[in-house]
Amino acid sequence: MKSGDKYIPLEKLNSIKKEALENPEKFWGEQAKCLDWNKTWDKVLEWHVPYAKWFINGRLNACYNCVDRHILNNRRNKAAIIWEGENGECRILTYYELYREVNKFANVLQNLGVETGDRVAIYMPMIPEAAIAMLACARIGAIHSVVFSGFSADALAERINDAEAKVLITSDILYRRGKKIDLKGIVDKALLNCPTINHTVYVKRNNDLKLMEGRDYCWDELMKGAKNYVEPVPVEANHPLFILYTSGTTGKPKGVVHSTGGFMVYTTKTLEWTWGINDMDVFWCTADIGWITGHSYVVYAPLACGTTIVMYEGAIDYPNPGRIWEIIEKHGVTILYTAPTAIRMLMMYGEEWVKKYNLSTLRMLGSVGEPINPRAWKWYYEVVGQKRCPICDCYWQTETGGHVIYPPIGIQDIPLKPGSATFPGIGIDADVVDEYGNSLPPNKRGLLVIKNPWPGMLMGLWKNDARYRAAYWERIKNCYCPSDYAIKDEDGYFWILGRADEVLNVAGHRIGTAEVEHVLISHPAVAESAVIGKPDDIKGEVPVAFVVLNKGYQNKKELKEELIHYVKETMGPIATPHMILFVNKLPKTRSGKIMRRILKKLIMGEELGDLSTIEDNTSVDEIRKELSDFKYL
Repeated sequence: MKSGDKYIPLEKLNSIKKEALENPEKFWGEQAKCLDWNKTWDKVLEWHVPYAKWFINGRLNACYNCVDRHILNNRRNKAAIIWEGENGECRILTYYELYREVNKFANVLQNLGVETGDRVAIYMPMIPEAAIAMLACARIGAIHSVVFSGFSADALAERINDAEAKVLITSDILYRRGKKIDLKGIVDKALLNCPTINHTVYVKRNNDLKLMEGRDYCWDELMKGAKNYVEPVPVEANHPLFILYTSGTTGKPKGVVHSTGGFMVYTTKTLEWTWGINDMDVFWCTADIGWITGHSYVVYAPLACGTTIVMYEGAIDYPNPGRIWEIIEKHGVTILYTAPTAIRMLMMYGEEWVKKYNLSTLRMLGSVGEPINPRAWKWYYEVVGQKRCPICDCYWQTETGGHVIYPPIGIQDIPLKPGSATFPGIGIDADVVDEYGNSLPPNKRGLLVIKNPWPGMLMGLWKNDARYRAAYWERIKNCYCPSDYAIKDEDGYFWILGRADEVLNVAGHRIGTAEVEHVLISHPAVAESAVIGKPDDIKGEVPVAFVVLNKGYQNKKELKEELIHYVKETMGPIATPHMILFVNKLPKTRSGKIMRRILKKLIMGEELGDLSTIEDNTSVDEIRKELSDFKYL
């Protein structure tokens, strides 16, 4: 099961982990040499709970580290990005070609008035221009905010307005399952309510693209007159590299801010430790550019390491279930990093689709986005990896910047357990604790916490220090609490059990229940709503909504369909309720708090336990009846 040529003895790995925790400044100061710096830092770490500053007064440029330095050596003509379209269209950009495109688009941004510190919104499909736009922003010190292209106009506008973005970079369409999705129409609707946007740049893929004079521009037209070189701007290590919005337990998405220096060091090193990256690797992380995995392990870390990456636009099972395996065979992919949702879906199609293709180039597999169940892990290992490719099951979040619990199988061949993310990573002091912060014994469920700072951690939340403290640091004193339940077994392996707060994990995407509830309540028919997650074999979780109607509205199938469509149009397809149940009242405590644990247990058919705090037991009886009568739409 060896995967690379960088293996170290277990004793040395343990020694490295010990040093990283006992002397983090010395350790991370050494690790930061993986990047090229314009100026060395004065101090590695300044830690005042809950704020960390890394590599203080050091100066660097993320784009230079991902592109420029590689054209100065033998990677100049190496493939940087291999892009596959859903219809089989293919583009390959070498590092030198990527360098040229990034420089030109950086000049385009300058010509549109973008300066260091300005925010740029990116709303794009998985095409090379998305990565080029991100790198061009980094080159001039602009802060990008990538919005997942599956979000609706309202969701896009909310994120643009919060970041106060000056420029939006997008495409007129995206391709999905053979269909053309009209991004231009979504953008036009969003920009009706985005006063800070001065200019919009479209990657033109349709011949009938209609632009608004003075606001809209075509990518190709702007690139024709752009300069071939823009000097990369060295920024202080704690200058924000990007803002990325993630759902939380209140309706408004949280703008997670990541630094340039700490983020780049941490993602680059975790990529090396996880995969043992070498110059022969072809790395395919199937995540979308709109999520943190796309930032960390599609763009920044792989390109900083000089790796060849695969980008794919479309569904990995379209036009047939062999599409993902066809791409691996075609391009000689060596590392596949995907989500349990995708693995479970591919399992449904059977082994025969996998066996049609030559997957002998694969040397490692990865899982990300949610806990992977043992059955899916074994299928992934035995059928896809042919019992020779170790699986790196990684736990992390938007907020952590990179893997925090993972097997470092790029440097040490440790035993793996199906379904476990193994151990805290190098430099991570993680534990499982009770609600008072006390460490729990083996096999006792508790809250996962991290007790120390690490370079990849978020700097804070955009324009909201109070929420940053409340969301992550007040639950367990002086500990970062991601609000996930976990256990440690007798061997010290960590097992992630799922969310402890009210956030759903739908196909690896975090959706706040309060955000869905807010949308439902905004409909004139809805008086109250409560949303919980129902386990799903493919998606991990799907939203289930309990709705109390306003007077004058009746429990009809047509209204349920209207509400489902309403959520889909307002938030995007990933938030679409799987079920809507109309009820006269929701189970609440006497203080008025909705008892979502009761709703969850009713959906699961589990024993309800203690109901002494419920205000009205008839609400439970009504929901039981509604569930027994319910028919799926």
